[in-house]
Amino acid sequence: MKKCRILVLLLVSSLGLDAQDSFDESQVGAWYMYFWNKDFSESNWGFQGDVQFRNWDLGGDLEQLLLRGGVTYSPSDSKSKFTLGYGNITTGEFGEGIQASSESRIYQEALLPQKIGERVYLKHRFRYEQRFTDADIIRTRYRYNLFLTIPLNQKNLSKKAIYLALYNELFVNGQKDIGVGRTVEFYDRNRFYAALGYALKDNVKFQIGWMQQTTNSWSKDQIQISMHHSF
Repeated sequence: MKKCRILVLLLVSSLGLDAQDSFDESQVGAWYMYFWNKDFSESNWGFQGDVQFRNWDLGGDLEQLLLRGGVTYSPSDSKSKFTLGYGNITTGEFGEGIQASSESRIYQEALLPQKIGERVYLKHRFRYEQRFTDADIIRTRYRYNLFLTIPLNQKNLSKKAIYLALYNELFVNGQKDIGVGRTVEFYDRNRFYAALGYALKDNVKFQIGWMQQTTNSWSKDQIQISMHHSF
């Protein structure tokens, strides 16, 4: 019975953690995303979250469905924002298979904005994650993302702005031993992103771009289309 349980854990964790080891790296994927943010007037508190529909291909072959949301706090007289949040991630099997795994994730985040000159907008995002998988494996991960946004046709990112959006995000695992006889490297992955954005309104922006995700064993390109909504 104990051997059967270990086998089940290995199979489930293999689907959730290593599904990307057996896919076609040359196939371009597509991520469709909606990011939202709500700050309450005359309050330091708010909410933020995102919905991401990630595909192994341009559409139809689910890679991941990510649902995430959190409570935010912005200190008075500061543009910094801190978040405590939760995410649920469903990971699909590459190709025609219909198997899927589930992960719950608690995260803490600090977002620190910075402006250089009249047109260069920077954001530093630090995120710490606690990840809970189907196989009862608890993992932690550290992430650092540097965002760079440059408006092209005007000096700010208000209505009708056309802008260049870049980011680079580094992922580092919190431990090498992840249970049931499995180990990972401390370096998890890196994501580099470049996009063109348009501000339909002061609080509604759209971006279309390209992202390359790289690990120790593979690299894959994704087209990304996203909506960014503050209200």
